[in-house]
Amino acid sequence: MKEAIEISTLPNGIRVVSERVDYVESISIGIWVGSGARHEPDLRSGISHFIEHMLFKGTINRTAKEIASEIESRGGGLNAFTNKEFTCYYARSLAEHAPLTLDILADMIRNPLLEPDEIEREQRVVLEEIRSVNDTPEDLVMDIFERALWQRHPLGRSILGTSSTIRAVDRETILQHLQQFYTPDRIVVSAAGLISHPDLVRMVERALGDLPPRQSSNAVTTPRSTSGSKRLKRRTEQVHFVIGYPTFGQHDPRRYALSVLDMVLGGNMSSRLFQEIREKRGLVYHISSYSHLYADAGFFSIIGGTGTDTYDTVLELIHAEMAKVVNEGISDDELSKAKTQTRGALILGLESMSSRMMRMGRSILVHDRVIPIQEITDQVECLTQDNIHQVAQGLFGNRQYMEARIGPASKVGANQ
Repeated sequence: MKEAIEISTLPNGIRVVSERVDYVESISIGIWVGSGARHEPDLRSGISHFIEHMLFKGTINRTAKEIASEIESRGGGLNAFTNKEFTCYYARSLAEHAPLTLDILADMIRNPLLEPDEIEREQRVVLEEIRSVNDTPEDLVMDIFERALWQRHPLGRSILGTSSTIRAVDRETILQHLQQFYTPDRIVVSAAGLISHPDLVRMVERALGDLPPRQSSNAVTTPRSTSGSKRLKRRTEQVHFVIGYPTFGQHDPRRYALSVLDMVLGGNMSSRLFQEIREKRGLVYHISSYSHLYADAGFFSIIGGTGTDTYDTVLELIHAEMAKVVNEGISDDELSKAKTQTRGALILGLESMSSRMMRMGRSILVHDRVIPIQEITDQVECLTQDNIHQVAQGLFGNRQYMEARIGPASKVGANQ
């Protein structure tokens, strides 16, 4: 499968990656910054996500309303997200508006006003976001799980921060973080759609090429995982749970086998857990598996919710499936279907310009290259049952896992 992906590096260190797609009239552009929750000191927990909010609140050239309306009035859209390892500001527009779209995104990260009144107002917004998560058990249980799995390591903290760290944010703290982490060596501009790579490079040079080259520290510590159980009492109708097993990071070649194992166990409606626990027994509305790999660590988790009187049964069934895959592996049919599903998901993702842009930007930050779709599918296609079995044994064989649950007191035990 031929992909028209090109990569350039500006003299100041900013990397530019693009894929020209001639059969669309649109473009998706993202400015990626290699700065996320794991790069924050304890007292600044949540600042990366807070900055993401603040950069929409006006620049020296545009008001907050103008930032949105200049894109939306032309039929496009603007958004951003923060995770544990990076932040992305992105927009989708007609290809003819690409220069304006990039100019707005660059203006946001270069020239934010950061007015004290806006900071105070946005603190209230983020505090409400924190309260919203605390009131949503299916979200909160994942935060509890990661905090318990990695203890005080930054990867175990919520992206949102805490009420105290958010209240402590001020303009000087934001400026210090921007100066430390929004540096050219951490910035990637990714675009997919009807645009030529030379044109995109020229746009980025105009918008960001005069940023002074600077190398920022990228020192991070590798987390040490723990096993056990963390339980929170809430007056909920269900027990919401996460059962997670520590894994390798996203540079490990075993990640392809893990993705196939994920597909077999809980990645879709035909997976073992869904069929066994929901379809056959009707014990859950939702159950799935999920693997998340960071640079140097990760976890494989099973997520769901069930009634207070059925939780023990669901837990036993989950552990039975884990034991079965450790002892018996997966079948030829399961392997074949998982390979096809993995390839299908990759190919279908190419139909979205935003998905293409996201894949390229993330891949450059993580791997310093864009891994071709053909390389991924080749790696998946050559997997054997033994490959999957070895990964399953490594994950589940010693029964070391972290369990987090939220529910009524009778089902969560002693932890608060």
